[in-house]
Amino acid sequence: MRHPYRNTAVLALTTVAIAATAPAAPADPPKLGWADSADFSFVATSGNTETNALGFKDKLERTWERSLFTLSTGGIRVETTTTDRFAVGPGPSSFKVVENRSTSVTAENYYFSGRFDRKITDHFFWFAGAGWDRNTFSGIQNRYTGFGGVGNIWIDSERTKFRTDYAATYTTQDDVLKDPNFNDRFTGARFSSTFLKKLGTSSSFTNDFIADENLDDTADFRATMTNSFSVSISKSLALKVSLQWLFDNRPSFKEIDLLDTNPAPPPSLVKIGTVPFELDKLDSIFTTSLVVNF
Repeated sequence: MRHPYRNTAVLALTTVAIAATAPAAPADPPKLGWADSADFSFVATSGNTETNALGFKDKLERTWERSLFTLSTGGIRVETTTTDRFAVGPGPSSFKVVENRSTSVTAENYYFSGRFDRKITDHFFWFAGAGWDRNTFSGIQNRYTGFGGVGNIWIDSERTKFRTDYAATYTTQDDVLKDPNFNDRFTGARFSSTFLKKLGTSSSFTNDFIADENLDDTADFRATMTNSFSVSISKSLALKVSLQWLFDNRPSFKEIDLLDTNPAPPPSLVKIGTVPFELDKLDSIFTTSLVVNF
């Protein structure tokens, strides 16, 4: 059966062929040396509902005249405290309220990656890198990816930047619940793009897109899109809102309890084992953060 995402590789190769001779927008001189940008977010609720949500991102860059080295890391962790209440006493007019509180992690994911870019011409470059990520609530305990390829710089002006990448990848994936029908080591093809547009004097919009195709099993297609809008409040500080979508056409599994009816009075449900359950294909993450530029 034909898979609709096979056209991604054809499109990427065609783009490379026509872009090698395509004119690029005039490039601004790069700002050489080290630079760092860190995002921090924290949300806490208390009272009838108690939740703590912590998020962070950091991008460290070293820029040379024709090369760029980037280290990126980030994560989100959400803890939720639930309170179970019940009354103990001889009647409605005489009782004592008992509370049982429990805290659990309800969302958690982390990532780390490194990448080196080297310009061949002003609008064509090669790159290589590797990364790791963990998202246990999406069924992924550890995923390691190595990648290398080429890309095009279509626009590189002060107010607008746009580039596309085309890479071969090799992935090792360790799921929380093993799927015997899934090969945890596979080669793949990746297409990605980065777009930045400055709006006015203090705000900007960015769009980052990544599409990954498992060449050993083309049904295993993954895509990530992140849209961000930021407003500078000083030379070193900015406020940013981001919305990220993570799509996995072949999501991982998790174990859920298998319950059966106990016919003995009073009727009740009894756990008799566990069964695998396929997780949702689409996740979304919305964050608001404070950005610190060094």
